[in-house]
Amino acid sequence: MPDERNLDDLVHNEKTLEVEVEEDPITTIPHFPSEQKGDTKDECAGIGSDSGSLEEGEDKEELEESIRLVPKIVREVVSMDDDPTLPTITFRYFVLSTIFSALGAVISQISWFRTTAASFSMFFVQIVTYWLGTLMAHTLPTKDVNLFGFFKFSLNPGPFSTKEHVLIVIAASAGASLNLGEIVVAVKDIFYEEMMHPLAAIFLMWATIFTGYSFAAIGRNFLLYDPDLIWPSALMQTALYRTLRGEGQTIDVSRKQIRVFWLVLIGVFFWSFLPEYAFPFTSSLAVLCWFAPYNDTVKFISSGIGGMGFLNFTLNWSNITSSIMVSPWWTQVIIFAAYVLLVWILVPIAHFTGAWNPIGLPVMSNRLFTANGTRYPFTELTDKQGKFQQEAYDRLGNVYMSTYNLWGIFFGYATFLSAFVQIFLFGRQKIWSTIQHLRQRKQHSFKDRLNVLMSTYDEVPLWWYFMLFVCCTVTMLVLIYTQDLYLPWWTFVIGLILGSLTVVPMGFIYAISAFLVSTGTWNELIYGYMAPGTHPVGSLVYRVVAGQCWYRAQTILLDQKIGHYMKVKPRATFFSQIWGALIGVPVNYAVIRWVIDTKRPYLDGTKKDPLGQWSGQAPQSYLNQGIQYGTVGPARLFQDTIYGPLRWGFLLGVVTPMVIYCLHIRFPRAKFHLWHSTIFFSSMETFYG
Repeated sequence: MPDERNLDDLVHNEKTLEVEVEEDPITTIPHFPSEQKGDTKDECAGIGSDSGSLEEGEDKEELEESIRLVPKIVREVVSMDDDPTLPTITFRYFVLSTIFSALGAVISQISWFRTTAASFSMFFVQIVTYWLGTLMAHTLPTKDVNLFGFFKFSLNPGPFSTKEHVLIVIAASAGASLNLGEIVVAVKDIFYEEMMHPLAAIFLMWATIFTGYSFAAIGRNFLLYDPDLIWPSALMQTALYRTLRGEGQTIDVSRKQIRVFWLVLIGVFFWSFLPEYAFPFTSSLAVLCWFAPYNDTVKFISSGIGGMGFLNFTLNWSNITSSIMVSPWWTQVIIFAAYVLLVWILVPIAHFTGAWNPIGLPVMSNRLFTANGTRYPFTELTDKQGKFQQEAYDRLGNVYMSTYNLWGIFFGYATFLSAFVQIFLFGRQKIWSTIQHLRQRKQHSFKDRLNVLMSTYDEVPLWWYFMLFVCCTVTMLVLIYTQDLYLPWWTFVIGLILGSLTVVPMGFIYAISAFLVSTGTWNELIYGYMAPGTHPVGSLVYRVVAGQCWYRAQTILLDQKIGHYMKVKPRATFFSQIWGALIGVPVNYAVIRWVIDTKRPYLDGTKKDPLGQWSGQAPQSYLNQGIQYGTVGPARLFQDTIYGPLRWGFLLGVVTPMVIYCLHIRFPRAKFHLWHSTIFFSSMETFYG
């Protein structure tokens, strides 16, 4: 367990391994070593009791070799021991996982409609559930309960175990994670006043979530078992689990860590609560605006809402989140560089010169406009059956958007192609090595210590994923035929196929950088060419289906990696993920209904929230893209000269990683492999307005 050091310190202080590229895996996302050779015996000797113990009859050198195959940064955090007797699915588990899955679903769903989000941190869940679980272990009676005459369990099977704790948090994470199905439910209701039947809406969200879960089977052999893919987010949560229990440290060190931890926690609580509820104005402190409150130029430069945000500070931790403590340093540098280029360079150029903005629209608006700058009456583009009305389109003219959104689409195109080119150039050896392992038809072909320990547990069989996929596919086809989803069934099938292709390349990026690559813009483009002139909701349904293949696969793989680090039974992890989603989705729907019923004027744009919190910018942004690609279609859209430059995004996405790769080959010590174009382009898609 690292003492008062963060992950970046470990990276910079660690000796380089004798691999093809002499870098630690956490800093080398574009280049994956084909073979992990390990480090010296002296390094392994420093692990101490955490290195595990030999089973009777095992050779000591074999144990050391299995540990050397684990990256040093992982060995510093993850225990090399396991106790298979610890309880997992218990009465305490069901109580706490249900409560926090529902609570997380409420908070995350409300945040989706707000301008500033109150994040539901899994670190918070880890802390609170640890103390509640420990309290229940001390207070609940050790009584056996016989349920329905055939199911027997204990109210208190003993001390609150680490594995029980992990499964509770995994379930809460599954319940709190936003599901893209909300896009369809909310947009239909807010902008078209088409309220889905509650059961149809809930099953739609369940089906899209579990489709993504089933696609995790594609990536688990490539992304889960390989010790080189460390998953920084999983490593950070593992460190907190062990810190809470003082594992791997002396009593004095453990007490100091807990003391510092609680001081920081109290500070973060007030940093979140007071700005969010008591003093919301502290969420955005535009210093320059204080000196020139009526100057439009100063407002644009300093304001965090609709401006550059220069010298704009926040006292709200919800605006910062814990992502800065999870992402590697090099990832943060790329994200910040993208922000500077987009918000402090490109946007001001557009604002002050009118570049790529011939009709003088607001530079950072997320709404759609006509040629004269008025709000576009998009509901007139389709009839009641969702069919495109060419006559109305000819009368209204083309759809126009802000320069900021145009840049987002441009870099969205570059992002998708860059990911595939980048993985091919820098990661093809790693992928081929994994395929070689797959030929042995066992994940146990990885001989590192963690995989050896996990080999004693039954793996989730492939047919579980397959049955989940079949059930979700049937459910979606039924909903397509019985509900007004405006989606041709054959595009649904293509969405599944294309979505499955993104799991591995995008997963490689996330497993090393903790950066989630967006694929929505590309999905909308594909649908627009397949089914132009359709209702925008159909485009959004396609986006949800294709997007969930990757987003939810990433979620389940992340939690399974945490279970891998904590030596939790894979089947228990899988059950917890299903359980959390089963609890969270109905709560999501209830919150959607409450928000729409009480905040509709703010969400649909007929009124402006005085505090600027209920803007509905997320559903509005999704609707805009649905209209552009689904209703108008890219073929019509690109006829206008303002959209012509967007095509260059494809070329940029292909050429940039090639240039970086050539520089890396020519100057191998210059670390050009850390110039990750996919992360840079994807960061440029983010809407900061």
